[in-house]
Amino acid sequence: MKVNQLNRYLKIIAVLTTTIMGWSIGSAVVAQEVYPLRPIDVVTHTSPGGGTDATARAVLRGTRQALDTNMSVLPRTGGGGVVAMTYVNNRPRDGHTVLAITPTHLFAIARGQGPLSIDDLVGVARATDDPIVVMVRNDSQLQSLEDLIIEGRNQPIKWGTTQIGGVDHVAGAILAQKAETQLSVVPFAGGGEIVTNLMGGSVDAAGLNLTEALDQLTRGDFRALAVMSEERIPVISDVPTTVELGYDVVFSTVRGYLVLKGTPEDRIDTLERGMLEGMQQPDFQSYLQGSGLDSSSIADREAWDNQVRRLYSDARDAMISLGIIQDE
Repeated sequence: MKVNQLNRYLKIIAVLTTTIMGWSIGSAVVAQEVYPLRPIDVVTHTSPGGGTDATARAVLRGTRQALDTNMSVLPRTGGGGVVAMTYVNNRPRDGHTVLAITPTHLFAIARGQGPLSIDDLVGVARATDDPIVVMVRNDSQLQSLEDLIIEGRNQPIKWGTTQIGGVDHVAGAILAQKAETQLSVVPFAGGGEIVTNLMGGSVDAAGLNLTEALDQLTRGDFRALAVMSEERIPVISDVPTTVELGYDVVFSTVRGYLVLKGTPEDRIDTLERGMLEGMQQPDFQSYLQGSGLDSSSIADREAWDNQVRRLYSDARDAMISLGIIQDE
């Protein structure tokens, strides 16, 4: 009897020991799985020097501190954002690969290019809302938007853009359509290259953001002819909008960050918190002010995710209007 009781006690002790060890191991695994587990890559679609690259680097400076982890900008250029989207699609959906997007990506998706659909995208946070500004060199004979339109009726204006079918291309094309003038699109790898080529005289005009060309405007290298928005921009308040000049053409380069569907919700929440906290730091606020923007550019996950879907719908409508894609 005593032997049987002893055996039962030993079995119970063995079970309890195994259970406690299991709990300990499980707790250790949970502790090891605290996100982020490794450095986070933010994948951009343009070459260094443009607005998307500069914005991402400014965002990461504060977000690294907020999340206490290393984060890097990883350019994957080409294809109007398709190369970047393909790269991100081939990475694990675990929150360690973030896609920096602009409307250019949404135009590509609307054209059926690349591996993603609009339903694959999950917004995290928006960093900037940067209206497109029609610019020429300061020594150009074109003094106003009307001058540009008239010149285009005589011969096509060489219009610098990032990608065929991107937001700055479509913005120029819609303006030309409404003004009954002509553009000849000259594509480049990013905003930085457009600035260089506009300076060098390779193109006549371009639709640039303040984050890309405010320095050139301030120095007097470029002249702004019109802002593609409903309201004037305070930092260049003397420049009229396309709307007040009689052309209902409103386009903006929004820059934000997202992950792909299937990324764990708690990790998306952590990313959102870290990015929003990072963008409230003085460094990023100074970046916004230096770019002629303010903190209203920043948006949380819900607002940004909703805007992404609206922008996609607007992109489809614009390209159908231009005959770039067919209405289904």
